[in-house]
Amino acid sequence: MSDDPAKADIPEAVDIPEDVLDSIGFQVTRLTKLRDRTNAQIAAVTNGEVEPGAFAILFHLIHCGPIRSGVLADGLYSDASTISRQVAALVKRGLIERRADPADGRVSVLAVTEAGMAAAAEIRVRRNESLRKILDGWTPSERETFAGLLHRFVDGYDATRQEMLAHLAANKDLHPYYQAPENNS
Repeated sequence: MSDDPAKADIPEAVDIPEDVLDSIGFQVTRLTKLRDRTNAQIAAVTNGEVEPGAFAILFHLIHCGPIRSGVLADGLYSDASTISRQVAALVKRGLIERRADPADGRVSVLAVTEAGMAAAAEIRVRRNESLRKILDGWTPSERETFAGLLHRFVDGYDATRQEMLAHLAANKDLHPYYQAPENNS
């Protein structure tokens, strides 16, 4: 068990040096911020016509086939209102469509249109060209290793996400930085 009071409520885990964990945490945060900023710049350059986050919907529907909106939100780790707004924009642009659910005609499923397939193919080409530029100068072995390790990291994050949230919820009273600031008026 740790002697550090800040770690008293954290279960013992694999012994990994703090500097390694700090470096990974910093780089994940940095990547997230870079992607957020890039997505905002893409939206600005296209006058809001292209919301990069919405294109994840296209790729998810291509991969999973026609599905209900709630299943789509779950699969993209998003809330229903965000998915609803993005779906509406994609439907308006003719990239996806609503169809009657073959299992229950009272509800609809979302499906990619031919125009959506073409748009996804174009986006994939642009994305892969950007990745080629990023990975230029890496050896084939480095690229393959990175792809495997990144997949493993994301799978690990996904597998422990609910545990992290449950632990935080169960212990939030132990950490003053999770509490609302005092009203000093």
